[in-house]
Amino acid sequence: MSGGASAGVDHQLDAYDFELPAGAIAQEAAEPRDAARLLVATRHVGLRAHATVRDLGAYLPPGALLVFNDSMVVPARLLGVKADSGGAVELLLTEPFAGPWRTFGGAAAAVDLSGLRDQPALARSSKGLKVGQRVDLQGGAAAVVRTVEAQGAVRVDFEGAEDLEALLTRCGRLPLPPYLRHGREDDAGDDRVRYQTTLARAKGSVAAPTAGLHFTAPLLQGLRDAGFGLATLTLHVGPGTFLPVRAADLRTHQVLAERYEISPQAAEAIAAARRDGRPIVAVGTTATRVLESFGDAEIGAGRGWTSLTIRPGHRFAVVHGLMTNFHLPRSSLLVLLSTFAGREPVLDTYRQAVAAGYRFYSYGDASLWL
Repeated sequence: MSGGASAGVDHQLDAYDFELPAGAIAQEAAEPRDAARLLVATRHVGLRAHATVRDLGAYLPPGALLVFNDSMVVPARLLGVKADSGGAVELLLTEPFAGPWRTFGGAAAAVDLSGLRDQPALARSSKGLKVGQRVDLQGGAAAVVRTVEAQGAVRVDFEGAEDLEALLTRCGRLPLPPYLRHGREDDAGDDRVRYQTTLARAKGSVAAPTAGLHFTAPLLQGLRDAGFGLATLTLHVGPGTFLPVRAADLRTHQVLAERYEISPQAAEAIAAARRDGRPIVAVGTTATRVLESFGDAEIGAGRGWTSLTIRPGHRFAVVHGLMTNFHLPRSSLLVLLSTFAGREPVLDTYRQAVAAGYRFYSYGDASLWL
């Protein structure tokens, strides 16, 4: 299938802008999870129906296979002070627990299995960080800057813990989006539960795969009972998913690589759906990117990295339907959805969603595009 035009205005970032009032960005999640609103739309056409997430089964194609991302958000946000000046520092680890994925030249690299050395992070501090600088972290551990790179990227070594999981358990905070942290207790207890999906099991993300936040155990069981297939894969969400797009021409934009894993069970479920001609519905843009990374090739079990950037001209070879949250203007996620469903129908539908009071972004409502 083809999604979106491949030339002209569709390649310009400015073409993915729309007016989003600040009040449309959700500050709290719906309770229960499946009480969130669901806008149902037809690809390349637009709005079809208004519903709720618990009504999802009524709109899915018969026999559809839903593919979820089961990655778990880890407390990868670290606060501290510079040991030499006392200046405040914030570190966001971008690839926590990535050591086993790292290979070079086909052979396993020499990896620090404790995860305490050479950790990539995004740093925020008033005057920047320097190589060799020590940051004393809240919770009693410390980070020593190994390298300083562009746009706040650093690599650090940690001290004061036996391994990375122990350090994050003691010192880390859940990396909620900044707009959610504003005006509430930082790393509040409710968010520690609500900012994880019901299916979360594989530790490694620094942001939630938000489409999955809408599902409850009863809803999942109801979908199974109605004859829909459910499969999970893992894509550990990194900054590539949420960093702003800086390129005016989308043909020059590249999403940063993120690591994925597909189990034998998931690979077989996907292969069976493709053999049988049953539609595959991705729950979220992260699941979409993993599936589409394979193109027409067989999707096999294994792990790896994907930097697939879905933009106008991409031909969708695996995904027939997409359930996703409402995305921000000029974001790579909005470009992905527009490539799947058509830029003008998506933007028109988004304008109607704003007028109808749908809630946007991580804790917001959902849309289903078929």
